[in-house]
Amino acid sequence: MSAPLLDVTGLGVRFDTPAGPLQAVRSLDFAVAPGEVLGIVGESGSGKSQAMLALLGLLAANGRASGRALFEGRDLLALDEAGLNRVRGSRIAMIFQDPMTSLNPYLAIGAQMALVLRAHRGLRGRDAAREAGAMLESVGIQDAGRRLRQYPHELSGGMRQRVMIATALLCRPALLVADEPTTALDVTVQAQILELMHTLRARFGTAIVLITHDLAVVAGLADRLLVMQQGECREAGSPEEIFYAPRERYTRALLAAVPRLDRAGPPAPPLRHAGAAPLLQVRGLRVGYPVLADGLLGRKRLLRAVEDLSFELAPGEVLGVVGESGCGKSTLGRAVLQLVPASAGSVSFLGRDLGQLERAALDAMRRDLQVVFQDPLASLDPRMTVRDIVAEPLETFEPGLTDAERSNQVAEMLSRVGLDPSHMNRYPHQFSGGQCQRVAIARALITRPKLIVCDEAVSALDVSVRAQILRLLLELRRLLDLSLIFIGHDLAVIRQVSQRVMVMYLGRVMEMAPAGELFGHPRHPYTRALLAAAPLPDPRLERSRPRVGLAGEVPSPLAPPDGCVFRTRCPHAREICAAQVPVLARHGAAEVACHRVAEIQESILKSVS
Repeated sequence: MSAPLLDVTGLGVRFDTPAGPLQAVRSLDFAVAPGEVLGIVGESGSGKSQAMLALLGLLAANGRASGRALFEGRDLLALDEAGLNRVRGSRIAMIFQDPMTSLNPYLAIGAQMALVLRAHRGLRGRDAAREAGAMLESVGIQDAGRRLRQYPHELSGGMRQRVMIATALLCRPALLVADEPTTALDVTVQAQILELMHTLRARFGTAIVLITHDLAVVAGLADRLLVMQQGECREAGSPEEIFYAPRERYTRALLAAVPRLDRAGPPAPPLRHAGAAPLLQVRGLRVGYPVLADGLLGRKRLLRAVEDLSFELAPGEVLGVVGESGCGKSTLGRAVLQLVPASAGSVSFLGRDLGQLERAALDAMRRDLQVVFQDPLASLDPRMTVRDIVAEPLETFEPGLTDAERSNQVAEMLSRVGLDPSHMNRYPHQFSGGQCQRVAIARALITRPKLIVCDEAVSALDVSVRAQILRLLLELRRLLDLSLIFIGHDLAVIRQVSQRVMVMYLGRVMEMAPAGELFGHPRHPYTRALLAAAPLPDPRLERSRPRVGLAGEVPSPLAPPDGCVFRTRCPHAREICAAQVPVLARHGAAEVACHRVAEIQESILKSVS
């Protein structure tokens, strides 16, 4: 065997705090061979990111690293700043989780890439632009010359992540550190980034350290896995050893918490009100925003966020809503709650058209209509205690309650969502992300609503915390007879919680069906593409699956394609798809908006037989 490219022994990371030293990493040992992919997995706070930041000298000012880290014969932990600068960017490159906070918003993409080429390779001007453009093309970015002149905010999330990867590869580093590179991305973009990692390894021979809390991401890519908890390595081995024969209880708990797209979730209890009138009726809903498309002095154009959408929701039902970013999922949820105005159509709740209600009547209805947002820290007031946050809806809808009665109800609801009532006088920053999301759920439930819109409510959480929140929502749904609109981009999560699923693309419904039917027999090409892109937490299955990704980016909603909005990315598109907008029509238990759905199903059946 060749010598390790990186050999880490006894790595420790300590932070000096007013409360005393905090040991983030303890006696960590690992090695990375040339061209190898090492996956480091664990929950937030496990020390996986801090370990790699320590090797690159990127710790906060109060951080201290100890141990030894030999990279190409040099101890990284013994290098001074000048020595680290010669290694960082040239021999070791890092991709951070959020490209929007890593890219300079004041510099064009080409200027940022040129800084790296000038510092490490001495390239300037046209030579730097030529090299940067070639690297953008190598990571799948088309029209590289135009992209080099654009700024980060003009690119999609997936495009920005590709720019980060291209910038990291400009100097052909021997080691690439990717810190949660797919966490905030759609399932299709995530598949593109993972496929790009495969290509980079084969083309450049780059060794990769992939840091993630999503075990499905590393299942098909990593050669070895390192499982971390509380700063220590709990278990290490091949993906097959970790996934199929885990030795540690913590590893088994992580694997058990991962939702599986290839397995149905727990059977949903029958609706208590089967045959009852719908709780929610949406008819012909359209939401558009006038925007200045050509600068401050340009003409206004209509951004069509939701287009001609209709559905019903029964009492006690969970409707999952999936689709890529920009498809209109969140706008739909906000329009249902009357948080954004509808351009056309109607939203009726308990038989009353919410759009026709006076302000006072609509405010009174909000007692039964609540929402849980994606980022709890952004939706909880940092100046208010948890008690005041959860009690605030009671002050609005039950003003006759005394302070003691409100506190009692808050304590009861905090207990119900799994929080200690004695902590109600703490502030949001004193809780973890999962605990803050429980606070947000408690606030939404305190008025005993009939409908809750969960807008990406678990996408930012660790796998174990996410599993806890999902179990909590399903249990509360059973106990309190709740209906849920569950918006998300993680199809495995949607399968676990939903009874019916709606698939959206550019503001339109592509397919709507019972969850078992949609995941077992997807009919629309877009639904099939989403399912094919989702990774499976199973090394053998993931490596044996054909890598058929969904090419291209979602078109701008300012200029959606004529006819079927999905046709520009659909492998089955024909002339009729450009000429006519497909209507949502029933095919078996599903409703599908596709001109060629019958032909596609017939060809699939023939290929299987």
